[in-house]
Amino acid sequence: MRTPPTSARHLLALALVALALPIGGCGTTHPPPLEAKAFAEARSFPYFRLYWAGPTFLGKPLAAVDGMKSYSAGVGDSVYYGDCVNGKGLLGGGGSCLLPLQVSTVIYGLHSNSALGPQRNALIRGVPATIYDEEHSIELYSGRLAIDVFSDTPAEALAATSKLLPINAPGGATEKLPPPVYCPGLSGPIPAHLQTVMNALPGRPCQKAQAALAATERLAKLAERFQGSDAQSQALTKMMSMVRLQAAVLSYADVFLMLTVLFLVLAAFALLMKRPQPQAGATGH
Repeated sequence: MRTPPTSARHLLALALVALALPIGGCGTTHPPPLEAKAFAEARSFPYFRLYWAGPTFLGKPLAAVDGMKSYSAGVGDSVYYGDCVNGKGLLGGGGSCLLPLQVSTVIYGLHSNSALGPQRNALIRGVPATIYDEEHSIELYSGRLAIDVFSDTPAEALAATSKLLPINAPGGATEKLPPPVYCPGLSGPIPAHLQTVMNALPGRPCQKAQAALAATERLAKLAERFQGSDAQSQALTKMMSMVRLQAAVLSYADVFLMLTVLFLVLAAFALLMKRPQPQAGATGH
């Protein structure tokens, strides 16, 4: 789940203020205490680890949680902090102010971050992350999830990442987050230390993603050589033939390697064998 750029959020917030004033003076109120049932729903959320920043964040109380009732697979589940909202709405909160902090957790869907606008990539809590929206928003990649932190200041957005911990599973804010099982679609320059971490992800997802991309590009180039509506099919058949040929060559290479190793082992045993001693009393002619 992603919010619009900061300037757009501020314009929208001002529009909400203008609509709220004629109706009831000031639309900003202190939120009621979070219902125990809503908090219990978050603690028992069953689909994945749901992250939060604790009961309070920099003095701001937990104002609302989505829980099961408001869960959407497309945008995930969120927790909200602040003292001037009375319900969830546009940009995560109602009333006449922006929520100071929103943390959303969603199952990661493969995408490119180029649509996020100006951004920079970083390593936060031991996992890849993207900082965007004039550094008011940070997306961290962990496990099979994306954790989005939205805040009204860059400093608080970064501070919130150091407080993240699962609300429905064991874990602490001082621990590194679990590494992603996928290759995040980062856009723009990737620092060397971050690239090292991505290359070492369990299961080598980034290397597999690069291989898949190279295969797709190769297939597209082959399709350009063929004519007709079945050009893609002909290109795929050609690529399969190339793969079989390469597999056969690699198989022969493996067989010759095994024979070479076997020959060297037998040669070493031959050198270690003792020559037979001549029998006693034997005479030569």
